Amino acid sequence: MANILIIDDEKSIRKTLTEILSYEGYKVDEAADGMEGFKMFQAKSYDAVLCDIKMPKMDGLEFLEKAKEVNADIPIIMVSGHGNIDTAVDAVKKGAYDYISKPPDLNRLLITLRNAMDKTTLVTETKTLRRKVNKVPEMIGQSSPILKIRETIEKVAPTDARVLITGENGVGKELVARWLHERSNRASGPMVEVNCAAIPSELIESELFGHEKGSFTSAVKQRIGKFEQASGGTLFLDEIGDMSLSAQAKVLRALQEGKITRVGGDKEISVDVRVVAATNKDLLQEVDGKNFRLDLYHRLSVILIHVPSLNDRRDDVPLLVDSFLDSVCSEYGISRKAIDKDAMKALQSHNWTGNIRELRNVVERLIILSGKTITVDDVDDFVVPAREKKKVSS
Repeated sequence: MANILIIDDEKSIRKTLTEILSYEGYKVDEAADGMEGFKMFQAKSYDAVLCDIKMPKMDGLEFLEKAKEVNADIPIIMVSGHGNIDTAVDAVKKGAYDYISKPPDLNRLLITLRNAMDKTTLVTETKTLRRKVNKVPEMIGQSSPILKIRETIEKVAPTDARVLITGENGVGKELVARWLHERSNRASGPMVEVNCAAIPSELIESELFGHEKGSFTSAVKQRIGKFEQASGGTLFLDEIGDMSLSAQAKVLRALQEGKITRVGGDKEISVDVRVVAATNKDLLQEVDGKNFRLDLYHRLSVILIHVPSLNDRRDDVPLLVDSFLDSVCSEYGISRKAIDKDAMKALQSHNWTGNIRELRNVVERLIILSGKTITVDDVDDFVVPAREKKKVSS
């Protein structure tokens, strides 16, 4: 049931509106002036407010300004018999959801109120979804390598130093990059990700630097590249070891000069970006093989962070398993499953070639296929590949 606050110094108006809204299923509170209404607004959560303009102690426009400072998302509908077009425009400029003249058209009032409530619901849902999307997962683990990474992030994040993150596939390099961004002075800016391995070499330059209309056959309109999109924030170049040499040269220039040029353009565009890169390759070996520029390597590797494989931090497996049990069971809407000690030991001793990504998938598989408690037999049945079983039996 939605809570509505009515603020009006005319008792008859308050009584009429309360009766109508109560009949429509709303829960209604009343205030006789702006000061009383503001105290109630501060003390209780409301879904919408109907507010008169001309009132003693505090008028409606003053209430509107103060209420918006407390909670800008609550829709406030101004209802007044002393208004004109200028008053209505002023009220809307100050944040009112709508303006209705007295005596109010009850159908219009109810429709406006319903629309305002729908807006409140959408705002709440949008914020919830944004929190879910933007929430950075915890960096789980108490092993020495993970503690060292956390310590490095705390020192490095507030600076604009470029960071090169290395490690096998699935170890959590992207998570380290996200924590660097979240802990940085650029956290309010965007974090833009580019998977260099997933973009064809002929398109990577357009992806990074953008292009002008007509610069090539399929360039039917101008495109803003990732460097421009990330300006004021962080650009995460994942799998940079797979970037073409021609794109590497342009990235090097962008890092040196803080400027880029769109494909097919001649105008230099200044960009303010912090670059964090990641790779599963040994870039110095790639340099020896003439697949990666040594000067770019030195530009990117001001700070080096190596993320260990899961096999090198087995003590963290129980913590990770517990976390995945919580999150996966929550996603499926089922009660959290238990896991016995022998099953946990079996997971700790498993050869995790796919690292944390593989562990997460394995936990999800065990949750789906096992009973209320995950046993060592479940691990043997659903985790150990058939080829490993053959090796053991032979």
